[in-house]
Amino acid sequence: MPTEPPPSPWLFPDFTDPEQEAGFVDDLVGRGADLAPGTVLAAYRAGVFPMPYGDGSRTMSWWSPRDRGVLELSSLKVSRSLARSRRRMEIRVDTAFDEVVSACADPRRDGGWIDDDILDAYTELHRLGWAHSVEAWVGGDLVGGLYGVATGGLFAGESMFHRVPDASKVALVGLVELLSDEYADARLLDVQWRTPHLASLGVTELPRPAYVRRLRAALQVPLPGVWSS
Repeated sequence: MPTEPPPSPWLFPDFTDPEQEAGFVDDLVGRGADLAPGTVLAAYRAGVFPMPYGDGSRTMSWWSPRDRGVLELSSLKVSRSLARSRRRMEIRVDTAFDEVVSACADPRRDGGWIDDDILDAYTELHRLGWAHSVEAWVGGDLVGGLYGVATGGLFAGESMFHRVPDASKVALVGLVELLSDEYADARLLDVQWRTPHLASLGVTELPRPAYVRRLRAALQVPLPGVWSS
């Protein structure tokens, strides 16, 4: 079981409260605080996640998209070509977490945002049992993967990468397989923002208050078996 860290001294908004929700008109909802494990977990449990702003500042930014990208497990779209790729790739879990995060953080990638502070924070969350990688392998080669945070019935995806075609998508298929247990209908797979690429895989959007209501219910659900022992 994951180890619960000391609680955070910081408070995050309650987006189901209409007055508080009305005070946050953008996706960016705060700056500052810290990336201690207790703070990051408290953020996810409130519907918030950390991401650098992109202005070169060392001050961390905190985000809660007004329209939140989510993937309903039953809505994943698997094309014939993706199904073929899934059959030829092996899914592994938490066998190469550091390598997955490092690949996602490759500065040569367009739009890269994972800095050393993020790397350190999620490495510590992984050590405590909260952050996980889902990996696609061919033979002995890591060809793609994703990482994120699991707490209760929430899996909050952070980033993914691929070294061969379809490998990141295969990792997503593998994640959905892991989450598709007797609690599947209550689980919440958060992808932050709905992009055209993610929309092609079945990702939809929830307004922020609706997302947080779903989140609160999902947090009452047990972890998937792969991460509960």
